[in-house]
Amino acid sequence: MEYKDKVAVVTGGAHGIGKCVAEEFRKRGASVAVIDVREGDHFVGDISKKEVLEAFADEVIGKYGKVDFIINNALPLMKGLDECTWEEFQYALAVGVTAPFYLVKLLAPYLAEGASIVNISSSRDRMSQPQTESYTAAKGGIAALTHALAITLRGKARVNSISLGWIDTDFKEYDGSDARQQPAGRVGNPMDIANMVLFLCSDKAGFITGENICIDGGMTRQMIYHGDHGWSLTE
Repeated sequence: MEYKDKVAVVTGGAHGIGKCVAEEFRKRGASVAVIDVREGDHFVGDISKKEVLEAFADEVIGKYGKVDFIINNALPLMKGLDECTWEEFQYALAVGVTAPFYLVKLLAPYLAEGASIVNISSSRDRMSQPQTESYTAAKGGIAALTHALAITLRGKARVNSISLGWIDTDFKEYDGSDARQQPAGRVGNPMDIANMVLFLCSDKAGFITGENICIDGGMTRQMIYHGDHGWSLTE
């Protein structure tokens, strides 16, 4: 019961990585407040809306009176230059950057001693596929927001981010080229991320703040040239 009497807030916590993180906190004794757009036994709401975040924060503080951990995990929209509208791009930034900033702002007065904030970014904060601008911009934004918050909240909370690679939220096991293209030899799963979140929220990570940790099976460290080691580019 490592997190007994602790309170964790998880955005996008009703499915995928967020659900796994929330469940692992609960297994270790924490009280967990989840907000998600999906229906369920949690606070249901769209975090792109200011009033929704305010209502959620009021509920969390009214129920628990403090917050130990904030996990900004909710997923922004992914659309690219050809199809993404102004409104969709703004929505992606609202979910991916503005909402994490505003939620931390709302909850900052109630952060408990030893508090930790973990922002979920993506390896797309440093590399891209075509037509992914809205998601990539949001993930790059939250990675930068992380070190800014770490300095502002010094002495009050540690703030770190995790950049994800390929994480299969259904825990599907891949073989063949899908697995081999990753230096770690497999595709990731939500527990790979939950384990790091739990570590960053623990006393064991007490000297880590303002840091970004990339969990991608080594993909962003692998140089690829056409015709080299079996790699080939097809137009």
